[in-house]
Order: sequence, then structure tokens, then C-alpha cells
Amino acid sequence: MKIVDDHLSRSPWFSGLPADLQQAVRNGIVSRVVEPDGYVCRRGDHCRHWVGVVDGLVKVCNSSQTGRLMTFAGIPPGAWFGEGTVLKSEQWHYDAIALRPSLVALLPAELFFRILDESLFFNRFLLEHINERLGQLMATVQNDRLSEPSLRVSNCLLAMFNPKLYPICSAEIALTQEEIGYLSGITRQKVNRAVRRLQEVGLVNVSYGRVEVTNVEGLRRFAEASE
Repeated sequence: MKIVDDHLSRSPWFSGLPADLQQAVRNGIVSRVVEPDGYVCRRGDHCRHWVGVVDGLVKVCNSSQTGRLMTFAGIPPGAWFGEGTVLKSEQWHYDAIALRPSLVALLPAELFFRILDESLFFNRFLLEHINERLGQLMATVQNDRLSEPSLRVSNCLLAMFNPKLYPICSAEIALTQEEIGYLSGITRQKVNRAVRRLQEVGLVNVSYGRVEVTNVEGLRRFAEASE
């Protein structure tokens, strides 16, 4: 599938592989379309693939014993996730759910470990990738304790612009208010008030069914000033 080939060619970890491993990836990778609210992976299932989001939007989430839902990350196109679970050959400890029609690429665990064994470049990439993911998780825990909606929304949006985790992601990301609510853990009414405030200061553009970040650096300064 051409869209998957294009996704691979723009992925930093793939471009640094030798030609034989690149061809092995092209031959071994599989793609799957996941409809909204469908599972990319499900908590408790055995992990058999490293997962890349080619198109769409996926949320990584979990629920507590009391039923409280926590979203760890929103995964935009260009991102890969699940490497820790693949490395430990464990069951998934979270759900990954499509928020809109999404195309995902699945790299079999056996091929993942072959690349790990044969490519020093890939090992270095994974170390940096896992370190960035840990930083994102810590920021998510902190953000989950914030009460001010516009700050929660701004931090939620900023998380989508990490160039190391999401290197292919567009300079501008458009989300619906419903999707922002899912990712930031607040109601749609609070999202509406928050994005209106962010629009008033020129950081986002709000239109029907879309909230588009137009000033990433300004949004980052806003979040820092509000903490």
C-alpha cells in the first residue's frame, strides 16, 4: 500500500536501516483500518506488533477500578507506540482506541527483535524514543491534576507537537472539540470555553468541527505562563 510505504520512508527509524532490513520491513509489515471507537489494541491481549499510526487519530487510555478513565496520549499520524510492551513480550496494559477512521501499520514482534539485534542505529532510536515517551507520561500525570480547563487543553494540544515522538506530524493539527475532550479528560462544554479563550488570544482557529493550532510557540508560552 503506497500510503504505508510513504509513511515508512518518512519515519526516522526506518531511514537509518540498511537496505536488507528496509526490505524485510516492507515485506513483513501489515496494515489495518480501524473504525471510530474500534480497538487498535486491547488491554489483556498479548502484544504481537509494534504499532504505527499512518492516518487518523488514536488515544491510549486506561480505566481505574473505580471506572475513572485516564488518557495517556493522543497518537497522531507519523507516530509509533507500544515498543515497551513489545520489548517485554507482555500483554497490553492499556487500550488504544481510534477516535476517527484510522489506518495503522503493524510491525510483527519477531521482525522488531531482528532489527533490534542487527541495527545499532535502531537501538539508539529506541532509547531516545522511550525517554521521550516517559517525559510525555510524566507531563500527562501532572496535566491530569490541573483544574483550569484552558491550561489542560493547551497542554493536551502541545503534546501532539513533540518532534521526536511525532516526526511526521503536520505543523498544524486539526481536532474536533469532542476529540480534545477525550484526550484532555474534560467535558465538551469546558473544552468549548477553553478553545474560545485560546482563539481570543490568537493561538487556535475554531471552525465547524475543527480546532486548529496556528501558533505552537505562542501556545507553549501560554501554558508556561499559566502554570
